[in-house]
Amino acid sequence: MSILEPLAAFALISLLVIAAQIAAWQMRLPAILLLLVAGLLVGPVAGILSPDDLFGDLLFPLVSLAVAVILFEGSMTLKFSELQEIGSTVRNLVTIGAMVTWFITSIAVHYFVGFDLKLAFLFGAVVVVTGPTVIVPMLRTVRPNLKVANVLRWEGIIIDPLGALLAVLMFNFYISTTGTAALSSMSMIFAKMFFIGAILGLGAGFGLGQLLKRDWLPEHLRSVVTLLLVFVVFVAADSIQHESGLLAVTVFGVAMANQKGVEIEDIIGFKETLSILLISGLFVLLAARVDLVTLTSVGYGALLLLLVIMFVARPVAVLISALGSSLTFKERLMISWIGPRGIVCAAVAALFALRLEELGIPEAKLFVPLAFLIIIGTVVIQSITSKPIAQLLGVRDPAPSGVLLIGAGIVPRTIAAALQDADLSVTLVDSNYDNVSAARMKGFTTYYGNPVSEHADIHLELAGLGKLMAMSGRSDFDVLVGVNFKPVFGAGSIYELPTTLGGVTEKHVISHRFRGQHLFNENVTYNKLAGWISMGAEIKSTLLTEEFGLEAYSERYQASDEDSNHEVYVPLFAIDPNGRLRVFTTTSNFQPEEGWRMISLIYPNPKAEPKPENGHAKSPD
Repeated sequence: MSILEPLAAFALISLLVIAAQIAAWQMRLPAILLLLVAGLLVGPVAGILSPDDLFGDLLFPLVSLAVAVILFEGSMTLKFSELQEIGSTVRNLVTIGAMVTWFITSIAVHYFVGFDLKLAFLFGAVVVVTGPTVIVPMLRTVRPNLKVANVLRWEGIIIDPLGALLAVLMFNFYISTTGTAALSSMSMIFAKMFFIGAILGLGAGFGLGQLLKRDWLPEHLRSVVTLLLVFVVFVAADSIQHESGLLAVTVFGVAMANQKGVEIEDIIGFKETLSILLISGLFVLLAARVDLVTLTSVGYGALLLLLVIMFVARPVAVLISALGSSLTFKERLMISWIGPRGIVCAAVAALFALRLEELGIPEAKLFVPLAFLIIIGTVVIQSITSKPIAQLLGVRDPAPSGVLLIGAGIVPRTIAAALQDADLSVTLVDSNYDNVSAARMKGFTTYYGNPVSEHADIHLELAGLGKLMAMSGRSDFDVLVGVNFKPVFGAGSIYELPTTLGGVTEKHVISHRFRGQHLFNENVTYNKLAGWISMGAEIKSTLLTEEFGLEAYSERYQASDEDSNHEVYVPLFAIDPNGRLRVFTTTSNFQPEEGWRMISLIYPNPKAEPKPENGHAKSPD
């Protein structure tokens, strides 16, 4: 029984969510793992929190609505057009591979845990899915090569809604065949569930799509109306036919994602934020309900199930799915080892457990503990071992020390050459063909196109790149690119080179919260660097020594220009003894020392520099 008042319980859950999310971000672990541990500690271990006492009869409806939103958000990312672009291996993994995993897991559940076959196949469907929320943090730490990373990332994205749909269909089938009804009656109930779910989901999806396409909803109501409609569709479907609500919202999301001319990116962003909130709180609550005594009563059967999933089901599914692909044997082994279970697995297992408990199914109490065991087991074991295994197999990429340069004009080309000379990978992106052509002539890796296009989302290669420097010469565009890539690189690795300084009133200045860090120093702009470079300025790399430290370095390049107001050199980067790139900005706080390498733009004769109008050199691009 809970020893906390309701408000205190909500406050405790909030604190646990905050702590778990921040700690997971710092440690580069899937947040789900820490959330589950937190729930177990305050629930069955300490007995502080009891979700059943806290919510009473409202627990099942709240979990149901939360899972509906999670499945809807996941299904909105499933675009059929992308299935044709991700390669045969991923298509096989989310279809044939999923079926293989489902079958092997279900048989293992039947023999090792003791579920009857129907219930075993239902549980097997629940634990088929991996998911991006557990895969992506693991990939950041492991850093497998491009082919392995792409297969795992796309599998996690696509199998979430497909796996959830399989689980919902199996649950509907299990419910429809429970009891003593004739086979024809069971088939009729299942068909009715499927029909109601599909009709309501498609109707809501295409109906809302038309409202959005015709701009019949104001911008500020798009996300809110969508969320409320998810609730309405879920409840309406369940009211007409029990257990058809989850199928309805899944179809609803798929219908929204695959309509032409319907912009849903803002809705997806809202749903992602809401899903994080719901998932985080939900996991703490669900973990707090776990009966550890019931789990331990299963004994070695649960551990054998985990071993079968990791060492039999996953490898067999991957090896079958990768037949005929260009993946090497070592890459296939790496993919076989990484298959952690995540959000959908835990949420759907908890929801089905509650529903099965209402129906008096005794094995229902094992659903959540078993699902959590598989989640914790796969996440912990694979998180710890994947990095050394990738290193051993030779499929691990080096640290993401490269730079994505937005723009391929004279300034980014010059800076790219200096970075490349320092053995750092560089990719230049520009939609100006002449700039891209000039960059290619110098041997740089390039992407010709708009970096915020849908094509770039799929085809712009970011492997090995850890920083973004926006220097296209178009300030507004650079800000847009920085905002778009902030979730990929992190706010601390987004840099921006303004075009000009001053001359703009406050009401026309872009908010600071959207901007990246100001590159180099407060007096440096794109136009100024372009003017210097066009008049002979060069980037030079200098190793600092005990005799020639930073102070001597600065004096050397300023000593010849005592009477000039112009800068003689601009510090751009420093590389520490460990080979780490440090970027000079208006807020940088590092101090280069002996053993560091300074990379600066040197202008040897500033007295000869003409003074252009408005104090800014005109870009030659």
